Amino acid sequence: MPAKKITLEDLAGMIKKGFDENTEQHQKIFKVLNNHTERLGRIETKLEGIVYRKEFEELRARVEVIEDALVIKKKS
Repeated sequence: MPAKKITLEDLAGMIKKGFDENTEQHQKIFKVLNNHTERLGRIETKLEGIVYRKEFEELRARVEVIEDALVIKKKS
């Protein structure tokens, strides 16, 4: 079977179709990423001012040292 000759117009149409398909896929991906970015922003806002566990434990240890030095009765 002889190979079909492809014209420049055929080639241009194939390239355009490929770009159009990629554009649609990219738009879907960007929409999902934007949604995740917005959600992460809301989560970060909620977490502002929260003390991390390690920082809390370090502060607790420092307070205990001060309490021991001042002989303050500790609450259990």
